[in-house]
Amino acid sequence: MANTDTLTGPPAATAPPPARVRSRPSRRRDRIEIAGLIGALVLMVIVFTIASPDRFPTLANLQTVLDQASVPLIIGVGATLVILLGSIDLSIEGVMGAAGMAFVLLIPNSRGGEDHFLLAILAALAMGLALGVTTGLVHTRLKVPTFIVTLGIWYVGLGVATLLFGTDSIPTITSNAITDWPQNTFLALPHSFLLAAVVIAVGVLITRYTRLGRFTYAIGDDESIARDNGVHVSRYKVAVFAVAGLCSAIAGILASMQLGAGQATVGIGNLFLTIPAVVIGGTSLGGGRGGIIRTALGVLLLVTLNNGLIVAGVSANIRSGVAGLVLIVAVVAASWANRGRLAVAK
Repeated sequence: MANTDTLTGPPAATAPPPARVRSRPSRRRDRIEIAGLIGALVLMVIVFTIASPDRFPTLANLQTVLDQASVPLIIGVGATLVILLGSIDLSIEGVMGAAGMAFVLLIPNSRGGEDHFLLAILAALAMGLALGVTTGLVHTRLKVPTFIVTLGIWYVGLGVATLLFGTDSIPTITSNAITDWPQNTFLALPHSFLLAAVVIAVGVLITRYTRLGRFTYAIGDDESIARDNGVHVSRYKVAVFAVAGLCSAIAGILASMQLGAGQATVGIGNLFLTIPAVVIGGTSLGGGRGGIIRTALGVLLLVTLNNGLIVAGVSANIRSGVAGLVLIVAVVAASWANRGRLAVAK
């Protein structure tokens, strides 16, 4: 969602939250851009339906697309909040690996784990929260750019996951109820997608109706003005990275359930799907403009594109080339208007 924050009040710690005042042209542009994303998705569905009429437009394939989109949709909520700050989070795959391994080892698995499902969920979420808070504290207290901090946390998470994995055989999940849950359906929708929809809904509520959401836009729009108007910038940055860590942990749990085993590299490939989806959705790399619904549409565009190319029998090399071209065009289009103020490491 586009954002033009107007901050009012004296520069005091008790200043009121910055108001998000948006002009009618801004709202109109917002609607046009979202309609454009939806139109692009519809056009893509039509093209692939014509190209593969027997395979693409089926209920089974739709469920496959939604299941494949579930993990990047969840990650995208946290990634969008971070990018709205004008920062970047490269730790996604490491956090997913650490949280996923913590989850698998505390549920029934081939190494003899016991049925501690609730404890396993809490341990995985705590892992993600701890890594997210660590990222925020290192960035705000030591003034290390988020590009460097999150790259380091990526490897910290990967190291933790590797230590938990140990030297024994792969810990496969032995509970069919757990491994079958993501693909099982409710009202024809996979549980994995319904979980992603809940996370997206919570993310939208945060950005629209809470101080954390308002201040995230304000900090990304102009950090110095937000600070001068009494916003505790460091505190809200840490909170955003904590939310991002939780999202990556939820994604790690879900990816492990889909895989049916614990793997340190369970998150591989998700970073380079989610970040482009955020940009394609129109969230500014300079911060302060964009939104979670846009990111969700960006994820669905990329996942549908990849699925359609596979169903159409396009080779892997050509699929990679098409995806790269789409990303370049989207980044240029999304960044051109704000090219003078991009700062993805603040």
